[in-house]
Amino acid sequence: MTVSLNSPMPELADRIEREGIVQGNEILKIDHFLNHRIEPGFMQRMAREIAVRLRQFKPDMILTAEASGIAPGLMVALELDVPMVYGKKYHPDVEIPSISRVIPSPTKGGQVKMVVSQKYLTPGLRVAIVDDFLSNGRTATALVEITKEANCTPVAAAFLVAKSFKQGHKMLEAAGVPVVTLAQVDALIDGKAILHKG
Repeated sequence: MTVSLNSPMPELADRIEREGIVQGNEILKIDHFLNHRIEPGFMQRMAREIAVRLRQFKPDMILTAEASGIAPGLMVALELDVPMVYGKKYHPDVEIPSISRVIPSPTKGGQVKMVVSQKYLTPGLRVAIVDDFLSNGRTATALVEITKEANCTPVAAAFLVAKSFKQGHKMLEAAGVPVVTLAQVDALIDGKAILHKG
């Protein structure tokens, strides 16, 4: 049975349309249920759906980024019964050897250094990247680069929500990494999120 990697999850799509707060034509705020206040039951249902889509890639590990990727990453790892590692952004004192990337942050401004200890990314691992949002793809691309530098294989990158009008999806596919999403936002117009229905 073939599993669609990007078919919308109705419950998530409905909540984005009903509850999402749109600022300008760039920012979608759903932090009241996704990445600041978290509803464990809802997060578990989303993680279960991500896990169904990721299983075909046979990941050995989930890799995510501090901080908002930890909740979905951990729940997906639990569903798949694999370990999870997260790139540390705020405490760069990571035991060496480590791999790091500097990531521009359009939402927070400035740059952030993300570091992962090579102790936890042993060569040969099949790594699935999981995060809450995919927009410009800078964090996800950095995680892919870190995975490859550690001589691991990035088998897929999964996101609860993707802004399909941004470049992240294309960047990951260009890097040879399949993308999994539960909701794709095609546009933010007149205070509303326009979601992909396909």
